[in-house]
Amino acid sequence: MSAAYGSARSGAYEDGAYASGAYEDGAYEVDENTENRGEHRGMGQDRGQGTGRGTARGSDGEGGPAREKRGAERTFAALPPARGRGFARTWWGHAWLQALEDTALDGTQVKLGRRHARAGAVGAVSVRPGRITAVVQDRDRTAYRSDVLLQELSATEWDRFLDMVADQAGHIAALLDRDMPPHLVEDAAAAGVELLPGIGDLEPECACEAWDHCAHTSALCYQLARLLDEDPFVLLLLRGRGERELLEDLQARSAAHAQAPEADAPAGAARPLAGVPATEVYAAAGTHVATGGAPPLPAPPPLVDEPGTAPALGGGTAPAPGVDVAALEFLIADTAARAQRLLADALSPRHADAPPPPPLTCEQDAVRLAAARPDPAAAGRLAAGTGRDSRGLALAVQAWEQGGAAGLAALEEEWTPQPEIMARATAQLAAAWEEEDPRPRLRATGNRWTVVGQDAQLRYGRDGRWWPYRRHRGRWVPAGPSSLDPASALATAVTVTDV
Repeated sequence: MSAAYGSARSGAYEDGAYASGAYEDGAYEVDENTENRGEHRGMGQDRGQGTGRGTARGSDGEGGPAREKRGAERTFAALPPARGRGFARTWWGHAWLQALEDTALDGTQVKLGRRHARAGAVGAVSVRPGRITAVVQDRDRTAYRSDVLLQELSATEWDRFLDMVADQAGHIAALLDRDMPPHLVEDAAAAGVELLPGIGDLEPECACEAWDHCAHTSALCYQLARLLDEDPFVLLLLRGRGERELLEDLQARSAAHAQAPEADAPAGAARPLAGVPATEVYAAAGTHVATGGAPPLPAPPPLVDEPGTAPALGGGTAPAPGVDVAALEFLIADTAARAQRLLADALSPRHADAPPPPPLTCEQDAVRLAAARPDPAAAGRLAAGTGRDSRGLALAVQAWEQGGAAGLAALEEEWTPQPEIMARATAQLAAAWEEEDPRPRLRATGNRWTVVGQDAQLRYGRDGRWWPYRRHRGRWVPAGPSSLDPASALATAVTVTDV
């Protein structure tokens, strides 16, 4: 924590916690004789009450919380100051902050809260269903308990969300990877479940007795954005379910779906295991006109949890001349993995409305194969086939792993965006830096903006996203995932050192 913020008159932050109180069973316990204005007014309040405009919303039934979750709480130690970096690097972190900025009526308080959070004035953050809590210090060392409330999902909403996730292995895998891809949130919204907050959803409660978002609740929101970047399960806990409970429920639902794949079939629908030959359909079409047309189509195949194991082709017989057995086994395994992903995508509810991805070029597909880490001989052939050396192929693989074909294009393509795009990005960068923080100087060359005096660079892709890069051993190397916000991408490029 910055020395300018010091310790409060009746307590100090020690190892990320407030010294005069402790979290016990989801609430602060404090000394009633404390002199600190924030402690006296805010820290002894019941969970459902507050001095701000927010109240704990929800009741039994459709609009209420799913269930009582006593003890479902996570406490995060105070984070260090965040000078020179953005508060959100992920798209869902940005959505959280956008909800704050859309909800708050006084932009000056939001900006002051960002400065508090940037300076390290936010103590340990407690996250539990429907509420986040922290002690925030003012510049005069006065500490206030601050809370931000977000309505929990109802039991019905949780059922819809969990059923949707359990039906798609890709959604479960994304959550386990601490990722929240846009299509997961979109599918949830299609099921009537809003995961991310919108305007008016973040309700403040603060011991300073402000009725709108003040600097303290704003600082808490900015700090939570950093936590959300690292773990989207924080948002799900805030919506009502802890990680362990959620994963156990998903496991049970996935097992139930696997054991009863025909439970959702229409009454009387035929579900043959084998397909229907087209010749039989055409031959039978005429005889079924009176009864409604051709026989019913076969049922969709079940979802495959993981691709099959590639067969071992070595055996005891020598391969034919020119046949690379190891490379052939690798291609078989890759084909099985791609088939599994294609099937999962075909069975997803959004498949009918999603445009098919553009086909890969031979060069793009070679980089995709190299990202699967084939043996050195096969990797050498892929490098030679794309006109790269081993180091160049490794660099292309890094770009592919950050963003697929779009990431590879950002590595290789140089072009000149429209002037209005660059002007908008300049304004976004200027707004992201506080007045007291020195803003990096950028030198623009086409779609590449290099930080003067540093080994950091931004690249603007044709997909409208900004890609962070770092100079490493004489080459520009991808430094992290892309962002729609150039300030977030720049923060990544400036702060990341391990590339």
